Amino acid sequence: MSTLFKDIYSPSFYNNFSAILCQTIPGFDGDEFKKRIGCDEFVNYELKERMYHTAKVLKEFLPEDFGEATESIKHIIDNLRLAKIKEQSVEFMFFPEYIAMYGIDEYEMSMVAFEFVTQFTSCEFAVRPYILKYEEKMLEQMVMWSKHTSNKVRRLASEGSRPRLPWAMALPNFKKNPSPLLPILNNLKNDPCEIVRRSVANNLNDISKDNPEFVIELAKNWKGSSPETDAVIKHACRTLLKQGNPEILQLFGFESTQIQLSDFQILTPQVRMGNQLEFAFSIVNQDHKKAKVRLEYGLYYQKKNGTLARKVFKISEREIEPQRTYEIKRKQSFRPVTTRIFYPGTHRLSIIINGQELQIKTFELIL
Repeated sequence: MSTLFKDIYSPSFYNNFSAILCQTIPGFDGDEFKKRIGCDEFVNYELKERMYHTAKVLKEFLPEDFGEATESIKHIIDNLRLAKIKEQSVEFMFFPEYIAMYGIDEYEMSMVAFEFVTQFTSCEFAVRPYILKYEEKMLEQMVMWSKHTSNKVRRLASEGSRPRLPWAMALPNFKKNPSPLLPILNNLKNDPCEIVRRSVANNLNDISKDNPEFVIELAKNWKGSSPETDAVIKHACRTLLKQGNPEILQLFGFESTQIQLSDFQILTPQVRMGNQLEFAFSIVNQDHKKAKVRLEYGLYYQKKNGTLARKVFKISEREIEPQRTYEIKRKQSFRPVTTRIFYPGTHRLSIIINGQELQIKTFELIL
């Protein structure tokens, strides 16, 4: 059985989907649909290419008129729900892609369609071309969505407007100036739904990469308003915390300089590709009172060109007792993954306490 994510678009998926289309579209030819889906190039298509391809083929079987086509999509989704198909499944994101591909000049009908479809499968990627083309109108729309009764529509307001949404087109105007997003974020910071609040945090974390001062000021203003909002700003500031931003560290109480690092050892000075790096160290709070500590380590990966690039990993956040020693051991895998290519050679490892990088040691990654 394939483990490739793109193979969610499998023959069995299209068989099941064709059965739903047969119930919904008069005169639908399931064999012809599956024949056009299974073109010669399909096997080489990646996930998004298969998604776009499915939207294009589906268009051939829907009404020519965009408004009528989106009504058909609503009926298809109704029948998918009746068939107990899992909602929010990523494979059905070709529905919002259809809207983005063929409705960009049909603004009002597209908004109605997005509001319906996102309650079945997220439209966060598909709204972005509309934001680029209709920024002012879309901001007004997303403020309205942020007050919707459905948490999935409210989430779309925040997630769809993220300046740096992964795997999606960026929103350069919001990267330059995120202020227009503030009404949306303010409406949702105390949302009763955790997935909506998490989206607010992700939006703010995006903003922090281009406009850290905006997020720092917002965090100061929001902190203490509610436990839920405190959790939002903590998650929103994760990049700033990893960067060791002093204002954010102080805001969350990670400001003690009385924590001493000792006995830092790399237990596996040579790590074979596919195995684990092991290391250990101790910390002691030399103060006379308890102290909050944020422990991290920085791994300087060898790059293809021979330079090193640091990635910071969090170990823990905790309160530690005065004059007490804590021993920490950790492992870091070098098992091959699709998101990172490992190169043999000298790597570095550092220990970071409350944003301060205190010691760096080297180890070798070998084949």
